[in-house]
Amino acid sequence: MGKIIAVSNQKGGVGKSTTVVNLAAALGGKGKKVLVVDIDAQGNTTTGLGVRKRGITETVYEVLIGSCRASDAVIPTAFKGVSLISSAKKLAGAEIELANLENRLVRLKMQLLTVKERYDFMLIDCPPSLSLITLNALTACDSVLIPIQCEFYSLEGLVQLMDTIKRIKDGYNSKMYIEGILFTMYVGRYNLTAQVVAEVKKYFPKEVYETVIPRNVALSEAPSHGKPIMYYDRSSRGSEAYESFCVEFLQRIKSRKS
Repeated sequence: MGKIIAVSNQKGGVGKSTTVVNLAAALGGKGKKVLVVDIDAQGNTTTGLGVRKRGITETVYEVLIGSCRASDAVIPTAFKGVSLISSAKKLAGAEIELANLENRLVRLKMQLLTVKERYDFMLIDCPPSLSLITLNALTACDSVLIPIQCEFYSLEGLVQLMDTIKRIKDGYNSKMYIEGILFTMYVGRYNLTAQVVAEVKKYFPKEVYETVIPRNVALSEAPSHGKPIMYYDRSSRGSEAYESFCVEFLQRIKSRKS
């Protein structure tokens, strides 16, 4: 049965969608079956996987409100091993609808459980806010992967997210844990980068991945071509970094099981 991982940070612009797209592609390239679930109304992950949102009638919105099953909303992508439940603009207004529905915090969980056995990994791209939709992801997941940019405000966002995770764990999802913390947009020559890394490692020494994702032009360009970095420019530093991250990601999971 697959593992559900929410990729989350309450601060925007930290590389959540980039991480979901490129980790999914790297896992697929290693023979894993991956389902990406885009619950961010911006739909960056959907776009980054080369899927046009126009014309898709069964999206994560319909899954959440219960008008279709998760299995009916799954669509293939052009990339090995990677399937998608796409985002929709309607998600931006879904909060009001969800608030009036039964089981409003576990609707995503109930749906994903019906397809969990088909995949090795299910990666949920969360919106950069603490909303009912984000809470659905945290309630549904087995673990949380946290991308964090090397800047001061990201530390504040991390503290807020940890508080949210604790509340969800105490009330709705006691088995949830931190999958790991991934530094993104890393620039080694900046003093602030070293300071942020040191501060995070001080409080989360076991959670921080050794791999870091650098600032990279190819990584910025790839989404506009609707391709993960390994399909857009495999020789780039960004592609090499996500390949290394995928290896470390799988090694940690393996060691956790043993």
